[in-house]
Amino acid sequence: MGLNLTIDQGNSSVKLAVWSGAKLVDEESAKELTRQQLAKFVDRFRPEKALCCSVTGNGERLTQWLMQHGVDARQVSPLMPLPIAIGYATPQTLGADRIAAAVGAWSLFPGECSLVVDMGTAVTYDVVDSTGRYLGGNIAPGIGMRLRSLHSFTARLPEIGGYGETPLFGNDTATAMRAGAVRGVVAEIAYYYSRLPEPGRLVLTGGWAKHVSEFLDIPCVVDKCLVTKGLLSILLYNEDK
Repeated sequence: MGLNLTIDQGNSSVKLAVWSGAKLVDEESAKELTRQQLAKFVDRFRPEKALCCSVTGNGERLTQWLMQHGVDARQVSPLMPLPIAIGYATPQTLGADRIAAAVGAWSLFPGECSLVVDMGTAVTYDVVDSTGRYLGGNIAPGIGMRLRSLHSFTARLPEIGGYGETPLFGNDTATAMRAGAVRGVVAEIAYYYSRLPEPGRLVLTGGWAKHVSEFLDIPCVVDKCLVTKGLLSILLYNEDK
């Protein structure tokens, strides 16, 4: 059995994973991916197929680089065969990362409704029902973006980080800003979860997932590799297509 490669290109980092069937062989993460780095990785493992997901607009370039190295490479698209159905008015505008995360949740919990929350530069909230249909979702500013916006668009609010003392209600300016950003996302999650069309799972991923999970009263699953697992599921689903 040949090896497969998945590439998850986010706004702040890129994750590469090599698979033998459903078994993870190796993985690497980096702030950015150069052609030389990718060539070195491909030469090391010699994958036969690859599936790429990029939110930065360089997905086509990645697939071209891979194909030049003899890899059968594709980008995630809502128009390709998927393990879930896409119920979105404009599927061509649906982000590949959102598709992959939704598929990742479905691969972990088939037959169950899921609220999938991906917390990176932006926060996305997506719903897959128990029939495996993607119903849609929302996009909101991420925690870091909220804090930077408060500093940038006001005259006196300071620049602070999202980690630190986070009371329910702030007791000074810094904690008030941090609690507003972090607990604001927590409140959004709780609201969307309460509005699911049927009982379901809460699945968190992204750089802020572990931190935010500590403030939730709802049972949740935190999986930092959810998008990667979704990419693998899509890749395997398309093997014979």
